[in-house]
Amino acid sequence: MPRLEGKVAVVTGGASGLGEATARLFCAEGAKVVIADVADDLGEPLAGELGDCVLYQHCDVSLEADVEAAVAKAVSAFGGLDVMFNNAGIGGDGASILDLPTEDFDRTLAINLRGVFLGIKHAGRAMKPRGRGSIINTASVAAHVAGHTPYAYAASKAGVLQLTRAAAMELGELGIRVNSISPGMFFTRIYWGVIPEQHREAARQFFADGSERTNPLHRMGEPSEIALTALWLASDDSSYVNAEDIVVDGGSARGVRRSNSLMGLLDRGESPLE
Repeated sequence: MPRLEGKVAVVTGGASGLGEATARLFCAEGAKVVIADVADDLGEPLAGELGDCVLYQHCDVSLEADVEAAVAKAVSAFGGLDVMFNNAGIGGDGASILDLPTEDFDRTLAINLRGVFLGIKHAGRAMKPRGRGSIINTASVAAHVAGHTPYAYAASKAGVLQLTRAAAMELGELGIRVNSISPGMFFTRIYWGVIPEQHREAARQFFADGSERTNPLHRMGEPSEIALTALWLASDDSSYVNAEDIVVDGGSARGVRRSNSLMGLLDRGESPLE
């Protein structure tokens, strides 16, 4: 039996990348899905491709009316809401903190953090009468390890972690679980969207090569691996998991792989002093 048979989900940022992979998998596992995104040129064709199990809704997650409308569409079209995947996000400006425009900082937090707050708020309202539900928020390894991402992005994702925990303490009493996923290196639209098209393949290879050199698993992640994590959190298989963050990064955020460490040098009979 499909793991989400009879369930209804909203996936924000569902038109591409991690959200697209999740929307596809949720649909394949029996869910009805509302893809909520600002990328109409991607979201509408995707909904058409996936068929009757999916509807598309234009949604800027920084706007409360848009988030409320996406949740309302799921309820009116499919009869309720069981899963909310607050996945939409942007990378933000990578400038020095001495030069970072305040407007960019505010915009990044509006989408990455306020958007998650709004998703929790309106999904929670829709789920409360049914006494059950799963809310999943996209955080990031940037919330765990500093220095790899723009300032506003890191701050917003750290906020997502604590917002997830706090909301889980309240909504858990209503039967609604709230958890987060912290992806590591995934070359999706959040990266390639700001890279000129003629340089995207070179940029993808740059990130892939870096992951091969530094990740314990010797590779970048695939969007399907986030989708599978979201599927588990959305399903009844994780029925006693609440207020947790699952890091999906191949182990990079937990340390340095042995072959790149002093111990690796010693394993190879090399001296760091030579």
